Parts: sequence; structure tokens; C-alpha cells
Amino acid sequence: MKRWMLFLAVVAVLLGAAGFFGWTTWRKVFGPGARFAGDRIVLIPTGADFDQVVDSLNAQGLLADERTFRLWAQRKKYPERVRPGRYKVAGGTSLNALVNKLRAGEQDPVKVTFTNVDHLPELAGRVARAIEPDSLTLLRAFLDPALQQEVGLTPATMISLFIPNTYEFWWTTTPQQFVARMRREHDAFWTEARRAKAAAHKLSPAQVATLASIVQAETVKMDDAPRIAGVYLNRLRIGMPLQADPTLKFAVGDRGIQRVLNVDKQVDSPYNTYKYTGLPPGPINMPEPRFIDAVLDAERHDYLYFCARADLSGYSEFSRTYEQHQVHAQRYRRALNARGIMR
Repeated sequence: MKRWMLFLAVVAVLLGAAGFFGWTTWRKVFGPGARFAGDRIVLIPTGADFDQVVDSLNAQGLLADERTFRLWAQRKKYPERVRPGRYKVAGGTSLNALVNKLRAGEQDPVKVTFTNVDHLPELAGRVARAIEPDSLTLLRAFLDPALQQEVGLTPATMISLFIPNTYEFWWTTTPQQFVARMRREHDAFWTEARRAKAAAHKLSPAQVATLASIVQAETVKMDDAPRIAGVYLNRLRIGMPLQADPTLKFAVGDRGIQRVLNVDKQVDSPYNTYKYTGLPPGPINMPEPRFIDAVLDAERHDYLYFCARADLSGYSEFSRTYEQHQVHAQRYRRALNARGIMR
């Protein structure tokens, strides 16, 4: 009887120990994981191995028990199935859910926003802050001659392929995939209706983007933009030089100039629209859709001149004759002088 009692006691202890071990293991694997405030982002680079994944998880404080993670990951064959990407891990995520997410490659997308971009190197830098490829690799893809020929653009007009907006991408997006997406967005933006409006102005989409970039550099007042676009279209129609100060700033390489001088007008550049008639070779920035539409829906009028208002409000004064324009221009020059703005 005593032997049976001892046997049952030993069995009870063993079962209790097994139960406690099982419960502990279950809690480690399926219970809440490392606790922290907010979500954590884990970046797993292309080509990373399992040990690099463990290092990344530890760096984010996601592994309360590395040994259990390694054992469970091995059981689920994750070390042979490491997938690169950007993964958002919520606070309290269980070890099992974490392994499942990483093994399945369930990336979380990134948002890429670009506006107020002046040139392709700047775009490459902004995009590189959001996805895996570096800026130089992206820029090489943007400037690929084969791509430019394929899309019918030149190095000067290539920037018009990119329509400013906010887009979602996978962190692992390659430069080629990024460009392919931008081509689709460009084609979707340039609907038949927009292309018909461009053709009515006798302009290609790239030429519309070029003019829109000038209008965008001229004003921040959207209610002025269609009227300014109308002035430039009138000048193009009669073969008059655009005489656009923003293109001159682009030509001399100083966009910060507040006051264009006569000496600037002597620079020999195809972007000097005081010296050469017609549109410059390409956009001087990446025009936003609203400025492209301001050109497509330009106001019809007979103005040939405009000048910033003397109150420096950002609005412009419009004139039909050079004499009227000179009156407005003189007022503006006096306003600049009064504020000590000489350059």
C-alpha cells in the first residue's frame, strides 16, 4: 500500500512538472510576447540569413527568450525560408505569431510621398529614405537611356514621368519595380481627356509638364495659376519669348534669387527664356497635378504680361500692353527696394 502511495505521489509530481513545463512553454510560444510601447519596425535586408533576423529582432527588443524563438522557428522551418521585408510588430505579439508573420513574408507597406521636388537626384534621395535600394541605384534606374527611349522621354524631360503624390510600396521594391509603377501612374494620370486638352494647346504631355513647372515656380496662388498659364500660352502662340524668371534662376543655378538682374539675362543656356523663344528643354521642377491641370485648363484671355503685386501678397498684376506692365513692374521694384531686397 505504501509502495502504491509512493508511486502515485511520484506520478503526480511528474505530471505536475510536465504540466507546468507545458504551460510555461505554451505561454512562451503563444502568450503575449515582449511588452513595449507602440509598434516596432523590423527590417530584414535582401539576402539576410536567420542569424541576422535574430539580431534585428533583439535590437528591437522583440525576443524575451531567444532560445525558445530559435527552437520554435526551427520547428516551423523558418531558418530556410527567411524573406526580406519591412515588418511591423504590434506590442504583445506572441512568438508563434511573429514566426508565422516572418515566415509568410507578410510585409507591411511603406508610404512614399514626394512633392516640391526640383530634380531627379532629389527624388532618388527621398525615395531611398522609404525603401531598401539606395539613392544612387535609384538614380541610375531613372537615368537609364534604354528606359528613356522606351517611354519617349529625354534626360531633360524624364522628371515628367513622375507624378507627385503619396504611394504605397513594399520596402523591398527594386528600382525597376519603382519605375514600372511610376509609368503606370503616369499613364493613368494622362487620360484621354487630358491628352486631348494638351493636343488642343499643341503640346505633348512632357511639354505641358514643362510649362506647368514654370507656372508652379511662379505662384503659390492656385487661383492665379490658370491665368499665368494663359499668359505663357499666348506668348507661345505668337512666338514671343516666355521671359520666365524661374527658368532664368534655373539657368544660373540659384533658385533662391528673389530678384532677377539684367546680368542674369545674358547667361547662355537653353533654359534662358529671355534669350531663346519657345519652351525650355524640360521641366525645371516636378510639377504637381494641380499645376498640370492649370495649364490644361488655362484661362483664355488676351494678357501678355504679368508681374508680382507690390504688396508682395503672392498674387500677380496682369497687363495687355507693355506700357501697362511697366507701371506694375515699377511699383514692384520700388517695393523690393523699400524692403532692401536686392538679390
